[in-house]
Amino acid sequence: MNDLPPDLPRLRTLETWLQLTHNQVRAAIAAAEQREAERQHGGQARPPAPDWLLERGLNRDSPPVQIHAGGCWNSGKRTRGIHRDEALRALADGVKACEACRPDSELGYLDG
Repeated sequence: MNDLPPDLPRLRTLETWLQLTHNQVRAAIAAAEQREAERQHGGQARPPAPDWLLERGLNRDSPPVQIHAGGCWNSGKRTRGIHRDEALRALADGVKACEACRPDSELGYLDG
């Protein structure tokens, strides 16, 4: 660098500024590494997706609307994971099977 000041006081000031900036960069790198480690750990610790989903109505008093296979693109935000026997029981009770993922076929449920 040819643009450095020639006198000692300004060189010391520049050195101090560079050290402070270097420390800020190191802190930002450490925070970014921590976020990345937490993101990776969160992905590894995430529980598996449920095999079956029960879609609820608009409010908590509404009856269930549909049964979906886990991972169905058509399932809404008001779903919760359920076990196979609960999905079969809901279908038997008249809850509609999603027409996109056809959980009734996957469950081997024959209407009637």
